[in-house]
Amino acid sequence: MGTKKTLYFVAMLAILGLPFIISQPVFAASGDISQVETFIRNIIKVIAGLAGLVATGFFVVGGFTYITSSGNPEHLDRAKRTLLWAAIGLGITIAAFVISNIITDIATGAFGK
Repeated sequence: MGTKKTLYFVAMLAILGLPFIISQPVFAASGDISQVETFIRNIIKVIAGLAGLVATGFFVVGGFTYITSSGNPEHLDRAKRTLLWAAIGLGITIAAFVISNIITDIATGAFGK
């Protein structure tokens, strides 16, 4: 059993370390801030979209649990908590998206494009 764990450890180390060994160094081509800004905005949009998708999934799960609870107080309480936390998560995601856009606009105005 010990050799199997050792083999697993070596395989995981090789898989995780291989990209660092094979990859070539990348140097910055230019100091164009608009490319960095566009990249960050795209990352934020993707993360906000995924968080919205996850929150929607939890709304569906919470709603399904609420509908199928058949009056069971434990299931109703769990469904309400799921819906509440999904709403809180969605609110935080929307707030983070709005705040990041405001900060990006302020930084762009201050440092220029």
